[in-house]
Amino acid sequence: MLRYYIQPKRKMRPSKKTVRFETQPGYQLQHDWGEVEAEVAGQRCRVHFAVNTLGFSRRFHVFAAPKQDAEHTYESLVRAFRYFGGSVKTVLVDNQKAAVLKNNNGKVVFNSGFLLLADHYGFLPRACRPRRARTKGKVERMVKYLKENFFVRYRRFDSFAHINQLLEQWMADVADRRELRQFRQTPEQRFTQEQEHLQPLPGTDFDTSYFDIRHVSWDGYIEVGGNRYSVPESLCGQPVSIRISLDDELRIYSNEQQVASHRLCSAASGWQTVPEHHAPLWQQVSQVEHRPLSAYEELL
Repeated sequence: MLRYYIQPKRKMRPSKKTVRFETQPGYQLQHDWGEVEAEVAGQRCRVHFAVNTLGFSRRFHVFAAPKQDAEHTYESLVRAFRYFGGSVKTVLVDNQKAAVLKNNNGKVVFNSGFLLLADHYGFLPRACRPRRARTKGKVERMVKYLKENFFVRYRRFDSFAHINQLLEQWMADVADRRELRQFRQTPEQRFTQEQEHLQPLPGTDFDTSYFDIRHVSWDGYIEVGGNRYSVPESLCGQPVSIRISLDDELRIYSNEQQVASHRLCSAASGWQTVPEHHAPLWQQVSQVEHRPLSAYEELL
């Protein structure tokens, strides 16, 4: 009778059991994003940060950005591989659109840009099962660690470049030297065992810049972001391709050859002109201005 009364009215659900999964050195990197509110250049804004964690050593790299789009996702991985001095065999991601377009019961359709990145660095892309984020628990713990450590120490920044500069120092001085209780080692120490198993990096970084097409006006300019930028006059009336790096460098191409470059500026800064681009146009104007009057009399 007593047993009846002390039983809970509702049966307790069995807990979800998870086996800790350890990977071999150089095999896996886990990628995830986090976000916090912070002050950047005197303004409160949302700071997104990508965390890329090596599965074996738990060493990680962090990249702060103003948004979580595909270009910043790929840039975070480019910087992480450069930081580690090599790439891995597999990269495990969540089902974010920058990497995964569709994940239906394990049938994954990856973003074409992410596949190009994977091919460039020679890794196999892997996606978590939907609603099964614990499969990348290592990197999710690092997201929490950043919020409770770095973003508690630092709350105000001059720019996103300033955030990343502080992060690089913090990773070397703090994160790499923290003790991993289950191993009684630091990530820095475990990385010495993992480093030799990383895949060598290609000769060039993957290009993460934004890509688009523009049409050159007859006065030798293209419009980007509300401002105008000069292009060599020989391209007037022709289409050109543009690439904008994440640090706001505008590169202009014709037939896959770079023909001009500018720093992106606000419209208030005025049109951006390289005098050499339009020198032939000004020569033509100068010739018209210096025609003798007799040349016009012949037309009458």
